[in-house]
Amino acid sequence: MKGASLVLEDLRVKAGSFLLSGVDLRVRGGGYLVILGPTGAGKTVLLEAVAGLRRPAAGRVLLGGEDVTPLPPERRNVGYVFQDHALFPHLSVFGNIAFGLRLRRLPRRELARRVEGMARLLGIEKLLPRRIEGLSGGERQRVALARALVIQPRALLLDEPLSSLDPARRQELQRLLEHLHQELLPTVLHVTHDFEEAVALGEEIAVLQEGRIAQVGPAEEVFRRPATPEVAEFLGARNVLSGQVSPDGRRFKLDGTELEVVSRLSGPAHAAVRPEDILLSLSPIATSARNCLRGRVMGIERKGPLVYVTVDVPPTFIVAITPESLSELGLAEGMEVYLSFKASAVHVF
Repeated sequence: MKGASLVLEDLRVKAGSFLLSGVDLRVRGGGYLVILGPTGAGKTVLLEAVAGLRRPAAGRVLLGGEDVTPLPPERRNVGYVFQDHALFPHLSVFGNIAFGLRLRRLPRRELARRVEGMARLLGIEKLLPRRIEGLSGGERQRVALARALVIQPRALLLDEPLSSLDPARRQELQRLLEHLHQELLPTVLHVTHDFEEAVALGEEIAVLQEGRIAQVGPAEEVFRRPATPEVAEFLGARNVLSGQVSPDGRRFKLDGTELEVVSRLSGPAHAAVRPEDILLSLSPIATSARNCLRGRVMGIERKGPLVYVTVDVPPTFIVAITPESLSELGLAEGMEVYLSFKASAVHVF
C-alpha cells in the first residue's frame, strides 16, 4: 500500500485574516513528515489545503507527480484523521470504517474483507458491531485511523492525533502509528505542537510559525541547530543570546562575557545553549568543557520531571537539573554557583 510522493509548491492559503504563505514541502512516497508548530501557526489550514477542503490562493499540491490542486477531496484519495475524530454517531464501528469504501462502490464481499482486515491490524475487530458513543477516546482514534487507511490512500493526513489522549494512551497510539507506518508504508503528513511526538515519529520535521515554514530537516538537526531565534525558543533552547562572533569563529562576546564556540560565522549573530547541556555546580570543577562561568541563582522553577534554575552571570542562563540534584546541592535564591558547558554545545546562527 506504499503511499505516493507529496509535494507542495509555493502554497498560499487564506483563511479569514490568516495567510499560509509560500509553503514548499516534499515528502517521499512512504515517508513520514511532521509539521511542528504552536497553536495558530496554520497547521490545520495546511492539512485542509492538501485534502482539498480549502482552495489555495496560489501554488500547487502534487500527489505522485499529479497536480491535484483543482480536484475536490473525493477525487484525491487522501485519508484524513481529524483532531476530533469526526466519526458518524449514527453508524456502527463497521459502518464508519466502511464509509469511504461504500462511496467507491466496492462489492460487498471485498468491502467486508478490507474492513475486517484493517480492524484486525488496529486491534479493534471486536468493536465492529458497536456504536460510536460507547467507545473510549483511544478506541475512537483507532476507528478514525482505520477509516482513513482502509481506502488505501495516496497520503494520510493526521491532525494532532495524540492531543486528546492521556499519557498512557498517547504512548500506546504512538507505538501503533510507528507499527502502521512500518507495515503499510503510507505517506504521512502529521501535524502537532508537541516536540517529543514529532521526534518520536517523524523522519523529518518542518517547523511552521505564523504561516511560514521556518525550518525543515531531520529531527536531530532541527533540535540541535535551529535556524532562527524563534525556532530555538519554540524548541526549548531557552538560552538564546545575541552578540558578536570573533573573526576566527572561536569566541562569542555578549554583556561583558565571552563564550568559547565553534563556528564558521563572524560578526553579529545569535547563540543558543540548551538548558540540559549546562552543568551546574557549587564550585569550579575539573572538566573538558571550555566554558566555565560564575553566577548567582535568581530563580528556581519545578516543571514536570525537571527543575529549571535561572542563573545571572550576566547574561542570564536557564539550567535544567533533576529534583535529586536540587536537593543534593541545596540550592536557594542568591547562592553563588558555577556553570560549565562545551563549546560544541553552543549553536551559533
